[in-house]
Amino acid sequence: MLWWSLKAFHDENPSTELILVLPEDFISLWNDYFLTLSDGERYPHKIAVGGESRSGSVRNGLALIDDKDSLVAVHDGARPMVRSATISEGWKAAEIHDAAIPVVKVVDSLRMITDSGSKSVDRSQFLAVQTPQVFKTDVLIKAYDFADGKTFSDDAAVVENYGCPVALFPGSEDNIKVTNPKDLAVASVLLD
Repeated sequence: MLWWSLKAFHDENPSTELILVLPEDFISLWNDYFLTLSDGERYPHKIAVGGESRSGSVRNGLALIDDKDSLVAVHDGARPMVRSATISEGWKAAEIHDAAIPVVKVVDSLRMITDSGSKSVDRSQFLAVQTPQVFKTDVLIKAYDFADGKTFSDDAAVVENYGCPVALFPGSEDNIKVTNPKDLAVASVLLD
């Protein structure tokens, strides 16, 4: 799945600097897998050791970026079907707005947990957030410094906490997050 994500970013723009953030125990496994690929499938990349949390992992990845006056896309390796158009749109939106995230409409009915149980909410008031979340690199670095160890669900929340508004751009229904075996089966079919 990680390779498909690298491929998507490389295919969108081969000059994009790719940084893969992995748990330390997975680095040798990745390196062994990478050696099985053909030369044309070995996209140049750096590897950062993951942190104890998502925030720590993102910080470790940010530390390897050479050009701090650039854009950075933070993408879940569990979303191997990201489209080039989504990546491209993210770059454009972040260049204009400093921070941008892909979203899709919520199709399921939603309920909010309350003290007395739950209640229905209007799903038209909600959007599902995907990755890649794209930022001006210096904005994301400053936002993480400002966060000072607080916990956030994603990088957009870190940037909002810093005071930077986050623009929205269209995601893709195909950009699913693989979190269970059924998702993996769906991803395999779509990637074929």
